Amino acid sequence: MFEATKILEKAKHSAFYLKVLNWSLARMIPFNKPHGFEVIEIEDYRLKTLMPYKRSNFNHIRGLHACGLATISEFTTGFLLLSLLDMKKYRIIMQRLEMNYHYQGKMDATAEFAISPEWLEEEIVKPLQSQEAVVVPCEVKIHDAKGNHLTTGTIFWQFKNWDKVKTKV
Repeated sequence: MFEATKILEKAKHSAFYLKVLNWSLARMIPFNKPHGFEVIEIEDYRLKTLMPYKRSNFNHIRGLHACGLATISEFTTGFLLLSLLDMKKYRIIMQRLEMNYHYQGKMDATAEFAISPEWLEEEIVKPLQSQEAVVVPCEVKIHDAKGNHLTTGTIFWQFKNWDKVKTKV
């Protein structure tokens, strides 16, 4: 078993390994490091992440920045999907992102994304048996620490079997 997969599995049941996972993610995805995003809950088909209320995440009026909220939406959906699918078999790339902003974030915020094994099979695995590529919309909601609904994001992920990808990696 690949080392990252071991850490991911252990993080589902261990606070220590959840810290190890977050430490590793901060180093593997340097773009997200200044934001201080953290995985705070991980289950087989659900992920909850934190966007801390701190200066590097502020906009000009000390609210959570719109682009930071979009970034954690992308991260939350993409990370859960990558953790469930064989990265050696499938290529995943964001096709587009749509955000609806409902409320100004003035405290820590959490993004949550959940799917089912059936959804994964019906939306990605089965269609790729007969199609070259598939695009799936993934809805993620962000709430602040008081439960206010800040955003609803829809991230459209394109999946392909690596043998169908025409560009070199």
